[in-house]
Amino acid sequence: MTPQQTRMLDALAPRLPTRAIVTDREAIAPWETDWRGRWHGHAPILFEPVTVGQVQEIVAVAAREQVPLVPQGGNTSMVGGATPPASGAAAILSLRRLNRIRSLDASAGLAIAEAGVILADLHEAALADSRRFPLTLGSRGSATIGGLVSTNAGGTQVLRWGTMRGLVVGVEAVLADGSLYDGLAALKKDNRGYDLNQLLIGAEGTLGIVTAATLRLAPAISARAVAWIGLATPDAALRLLRRFEAAGNAVESFELLPAESLHAVLTHIPGTRPPLSGEHSWHVLIEAVTSDAEAPHPTGFVERVLGPAMADGIVADAVIAASEAQADAFWRIRDSISDAERATGPAAQHDISVPVEAMPRFLIEAAAACDARFPGTRASGFGHLGDGNVHFHVRAPAGADRSRWLAEDAPLVTRFVDDLVVAAGGSISAEHGIGQMKLHELERLSPPPRMAALRAIKQALDPAGIFNPGKLVTLAPSRADE
Repeated sequence: MTPQQTRMLDALAPRLPTRAIVTDREAIAPWETDWRGRWHGHAPILFEPVTVGQVQEIVAVAAREQVPLVPQGGNTSMVGGATPPASGAAAILSLRRLNRIRSLDASAGLAIAEAGVILADLHEAALADSRRFPLTLGSRGSATIGGLVSTNAGGTQVLRWGTMRGLVVGVEAVLADGSLYDGLAALKKDNRGYDLNQLLIGAEGTLGIVTAATLRLAPAISARAVAWIGLATPDAALRLLRRFEAAGNAVESFELLPAESLHAVLTHIPGTRPPLSGEHSWHVLIEAVTSDAEAPHPTGFVERVLGPAMADGIVADAVIAASEAQADAFWRIRDSISDAERATGPAAQHDISVPVEAMPRFLIEAAAACDARFPGTRASGFGHLGDGNVHFHVRAPAGADRSRWLAEDAPLVTRFVDDLVVAAGGSISAEHGIGQMKLHELERLSPPPRMAALRAIKQALDPAGIFNPGKLVTLAPSRADE
């Protein structure tokens, strides 16, 4: 423990409950490693405040003593964004115990949830009032609202509802001097200059500690139609998406996956079955919903679009789930892709986006380019076609040593893929964030004016650099090209 950390503990011990300060190594250890086991750090102190005031106390003393803080929620970051540095210079600031839903107004369609509220718990609370929070993802049982806000999380319903940026009405956050920014008011119009709420969303805890958010709610779903579709190309999938969009706004999810991903799930995930009888190069999972109990069932809407699409040769085969159990089985396939692909061996995984109209061509050409550049690898992408966001994975050659390939070959693959993405006018991070994993690639590939602006914002709001060091952006340029 550094002298600064010791002084910090001495100052905070009289002000905080005993439980809010953790120094036991065994209790801290699980939170020093990311959930994927790829990033490891060290923190001699773990703070677990239960009120916003306690967060302010911790931040104010940390600022005075110059002790960096790593904010942490459910620790589900995909890019090492919540892992402390290995030096031990930082303390972890856990928001998990700030877990109250302060209010839920069904008539206004708004909820105020603290940073530590688990996404699945918010879902449950909203449904109890005939409402829903229309964002879901695989880690909903552990991901927290603060982390979702701070990473501008996406998921499978972005097509209709947008990312967290579109679902967050207001933000409350503790700033670098310990003061409280209260932006929770649900204002439809506010022209008081820079939008600090939006600045904090997606900042990965580098500008302030998000302690609560005002969130939009939607009416609960009264009925849904879930369809599994087989087709020949990603271009056919995009044409099908455009037909659904032209027919109405009932589609919430439109997920694309190649045959390789489906086969991986069927091979490695017990209890899964192929939705269609034949073989198809590509597959689409669609969910259309209605919130109006008096409206026709969305199955009819799906059938009206699929029929002509099959007649025109866009769709080769399709099945609409006949029950909720079958619908859940279709979604289980989609939600199991990452686990199934991990079982097939190591891979360089990329969360990327390109313009939607360019995605079909990118999927085919980028996969071919990777396979040619790195013999023995196998590349493919799956995910949210309608958002222009796919998870593009390049799997290691059969029999490759996992540790060696990830350490030596995967970085070369990632650099190659990122160059392809930028050449296509895309982003190397669509929904997972930058964290520490993509820090150098962001610097290498971003135009200098963009990086200068990011550093200027960081310098202005966190001049001492105490918030989440080594993530997203550094105050001084790093040696990204070495």
